[in-house]
Amino acid sequence: MARFNTTMVSSVLKRAIDLTIVIPSPTYPDVMMAEKEGKKVSHKNDEKYPVLYLFHGYSGNHTSWTSYGRTEMFAEERKIAVVMISGENKAYADKETDHFYEFIQEELPEFIKGMFPVSHRVEDTYIAGLSMGGYGTYIHALGNPEKYCAFGAFSAAVQSKHMNPDAGIKYAPLQLIDEAHKNGTKLPKAYIACGAKDFLYEDNIALKDKMIAYGYDTTWVEHPDFGHEWRFWDMQIEAFLDWLPRTDAYKDVRTGV
Repeated sequence: MARFNTTMVSSVLKRAIDLTIVIPSPTYPDVMMAEKEGKKVSHKNDEKYPVLYLFHGYSGNHTSWTSYGRTEMFAEERKIAVVMISGENKAYADKETDHFYEFIQEELPEFIKGMFPVSHRVEDTYIAGLSMGGYGTYIHALGNPEKYCAFGAFSAAVQSKHMNPDAGIKYAPLQLIDEAHKNGTKLPKAYIACGAKDFLYEDNIALKDKMIAYGYDTTWVEHPDFGHEWRFWDMQIEAFLDWLPRTDAYKDVRTGV
């Protein structure tokens, strides 16, 4: 796996944004196996990789998922690119003069697709996050369902009053689901997970129940022994990556197991 800890200058946000991007690439075991077979490892990829935009929680940054969890290893095993940004406690939404929503929907994917070998297909594009990042996942996946194949929300903040009060339906996950149902809008497949000891458990139950009641494709995962904690999120990101509906060239590739 190649890991890029870098910055990009955002014309939307008018400043540099920190990112960590992991791109599948040959590992040392790959090199050793190739040499054993008398071959050379190539860094040229004929097919572009599926991509997951992965959001951290409140007080985190672009390194949270790789610092506290094994996301890089899981992504390498499953041949999927992962993009992580520093959300700056802005809930991945517009606040005051910061247009994070526009940045995530327009400028960030344009940068990623232009700089890295990732697919442009909606079928290969996913979004997920924990806590505040779960809230960000909801507002982007539910508000722009045509851009994502599936999403994952882990211990997500659901109520917009906690993240972005008085911002209207654009930032209200439960209302976005109601609006989608009312308009007959197809939503991406959902993977929702929360520990039973989490203070956000009841909110996640309510959102999950609404998705299922409206007939949306929803997978629900809970665990009786976990609260709001990294051990749970590390477990869930691996399970989520295995759950993803994939049609890309690497969908049947699984290494390290």
